[in-house]
Amino acid sequence: MSSAHRIIVVDDDAELRGQLQRFLTEHGFAVRIASGGAEMERLMQREPADAIVLDLMMPDRDGLSICRDLRAHGETVPILMLTARGDPMDRILGLEMGADDYLAKPFTPRELVARLNAILRRTSAAGSLQPDSIVRFGPFELNASKMELQRGGEVISLSSREYGLLAALAASAGRPLSRAQLIDRALGRDAEVTDRAIDVQVNRLRKTIGDDPADPRWIKTVWGVGYVLASDDPC
Repeated sequence: MSSAHRIIVVDDDAELRGQLQRFLTEHGFAVRIASGGAEMERLMQREPADAIVLDLMMPDRDGLSICRDLRAHGETVPILMLTARGDPMDRILGLEMGADDYLAKPFTPRELVARLNAILRRTSAAGSLQPDSIVRFGPFELNASKMELQRGGEVISLSSREYGLLAALAASAGRPLSRAQLIDRALGRDAEVTDRAIDVQVNRLRKTIGDDPADPRWIKTVWGVGYVLASDDPC
């Protein structure tokens, strides 16, 4: 069990927490459960998590604010957001706050397992960079072995989805990738992600690295195609 991926399930529904804990444990995950953000934080202080399953709608503190605070404090753990509503705006807001994926209730436990495995695969092998690759663009250095982005020696915190997108772009630096290619290479073929969601995540990545979305220098839009990493642009 020591090699099992460590998952924290955060949901105010005790019955659902128990069901998810039992099912995920049966599928090889090491699962801890929390009824809200404060309990989740205590669990993370004792032992880090490999991924968090986070309910959107909770009475004391909603999942969006928890996700936003985690990212604001540099926490890069992958987050799978659970939403009871099918409103696309919920999904877009979740992605903008830093969630890596979302799953609408009701869902099948097997779908949850598939989504978690996809997130964890992206985290361990995002994009198609070679494990020892180092890609430099402008003042940035992307180190694949460390899964780390630096600017002037300072590490920039990226969520697993942001890293996946950047790794996919870096692996094809100078060559445009369509939104469909980015979904395939960074998120997985089975990811239910719209073109709009990719646009949201690219803009979030631009903001994270300080690339003005209104006039990007590094992650450029190629109209009618998708996006390209302009790695040969001078500093």
